[in-house]
Amino acid sequence: MKLIVGLGNPGREYERTRHNVGFDIVDKLADKLKANGFKDKFKGLLTEANVNGEKVYILKPQTYMNLSGDSIIQVVNFYKIDPKKDMVIIYDDMDLPLGKLRIKEKGSAGGHNGIKSIISHMGQDFLRIKCGIGKAQNKGENINFVLGKFSKDEQELIDNMSEDVMSAAIDMINDTQLEKIMQKYNKK
Repeated sequence: MKLIVGLGNPGREYERTRHNVGFDIVDKLADKLKANGFKDKFKGLLTEANVNGEKVYILKPQTYMNLSGDSIIQVVNFYKIDPKKDMVIIYDDMDLPLGKLRIKEKGSAGGHNGIKSIISHMGQDFLRIKCGIGKAQNKGENINFVLGKFSKDEQELIDNMSEDVMSAAIDMINDTQLEKIMQKYNKK
C-alpha cells in the first residue's frame, strides 16, 4: 500500500498557480493510473488506484498548505502507512530551477510551510519529490510569486517536469530501488 500526496491550496483562485504544482501533478497521475474519482475524506480529496496489484492512495489535502499535515496524518494512521517507505510528497520548491525535480528521502522543510506541517506530525523521514518553480526576483515578492501562474513558456517546462515526476512516482510505487530512481531523475 502506498500514499502519494500532492500539496496545494483548495479554491479556484489557487488553481494552476506555482504553489499548486503538487495538486496539478497528482490530478494527472490519478488520470494516468485510472484512479476512482476523488472523494472528500480525511480533510482532503482522496482517491485510490491499483498498480500491478499494489493499492495506491492519492491525496490532495484541503486544509490549505500550512496545515497539510493535519490531513496526511489522518490517512497515514487510518491505513497504517509507513511514511518512511510508503508515502511520497510532491510539492513546489523555489530553490530549484524552473522545471527541475529533486527526489529526497528526508530533510528539513527548507522554508516550505506545507512540509513544516508534515514534519510536525511525523518527523523528517519521508520520501519527497521537489518540483522546481524558480525564484521571485526579490525576496519580498515570494508570496505573490508562488501564488502566481506560469507563463506559456514556463508551463511547457512544468508539463515536461510533471511527466518525469509521474514516472518517478510510478517507479516508487513499483518498488524500484530508490537509489536508482534518484540517480535517474535527479540528474535531469
